Amino acid sequence: MSKYNEYKVIHVVEGGCGTLFLGASGLPLKKLESTLNKEAADGWQVVFQVIENKRFWLFWSREAVIVTLGR
Repeated sequence: MSKYNEYKVIHVVEGGCGTLFLGASGLPLKKLESTLNKEAADGWQVVFQVIENKRFWLFWSREAVIVTLGR
């Protein structure tokens, strides 16, 4: 098991307009990929990730990815 000296948390959320008008939008995978590539170039490694599903306004729900990085 690796020991990390510092941690960083990234929160990437599904788009609100697509959720509102289409009922679902999907996670912005290109944004997530570019963010993780940028962080990896700075020496960060993925330690843990979780997908949360939260209520959005009254009838809809929206997904988000919470990624914990360490270095």
